[in-house]
Amino acid sequence: MSLNMNEKIARSKRRSEMFAFGIFRALSFLVVAILFVILGFIIIKGGSAISWKFLTTMPTDGMTGGGILPAIIGTFCLVGGSILFSFPIGVLAGIYMNEYAKDGPLVRFIRMMTNNLAGIPSIVFGLFGVSFFVITCGMGDSIIAGSLTLGILTLPVVIRTTEEALKAVDNSFRQGSYALGATKIQTIRKVVLPISYPNIITGLILSIGRVSGEVAPILFIVAYFTTKLPTSVKDQVMALPYHLYVLATSGTNIEKTRPIAYGTALVLIAIVLIMNLLANALRRYFGKKVKMN
Repeated sequence: MSLNMNEKIARSKRRSEMFAFGIFRALSFLVVAILFVILGFIIIKGGSAISWKFLTTMPTDGMTGGGILPAIIGTFCLVGGSILFSFPIGVLAGIYMNEYAKDGPLVRFIRMMTNNLAGIPSIVFGLFGVSFFVITCGMGDSIIAGSLTLGILTLPVVIRTTEEALKAVDNSFRQGSYALGATKIQTIRKVVLPISYPNIITGLILSIGRVSGEVAPILFIVAYFTTKLPTSVKDQVMALPYHLYVLATSGTNIEKTRPIAYGTALVLIAIVLIMNLLANALRRYFGKKVKMN
């Protein structure tokens, strides 16, 4: 009797697991399907606008004609500048929070503020950038002001991702390093960070994705219509999100310029995808190095 009861319980558990896994699998396929629908829609609408001329020439007629080369270059400048600022500072802050700071009210308060900072609307960062970088620091409307603003926008993501990546490293690695006579900084540099690199780069990927599509912060600081390529960090630039915003919201014939807007959106998605693929390749490289060691 008890054997039959145990079999019934086991079958019931298997059915419950199969049902739960079926729901999770269906939801996963639904998310992928939505992604492909969005991508397919943009490719169908914007594919006709993509050409070598579209990618390599200057815009004309107030961005309603010509190409988008300055916007592509400007996007790379802003993404690269923001990552150069936020990634080193965010990683160092994450190392301090996890490896050096003692858990207490102050650390918990800093973590709470970091999480709150991640939830602030991007337009608030734009207003801060105008007030502090553009006016107070005298940087003017420039690439460096826009990059620093976007860097602050992504800083909380990098800090929290780094901290979680360091927490995932088992303490036995640290204790083994200390037992061999290594100092704390040597342990972090030679043992903890190499193991954490793949997960830390996740923060880089998330940062790239967020910075690439932001319009509100750069709208006040650096994004303007220009037919010139930037020659220094003090120059103004165009950016793909700004170009897309202008095409979608202004002009006398929005329907006529809509294919250009879809083409700009397609190029932006392609750039984000390429950057993410490069970051993922870097992540896999460090992951293989950790396994080999």
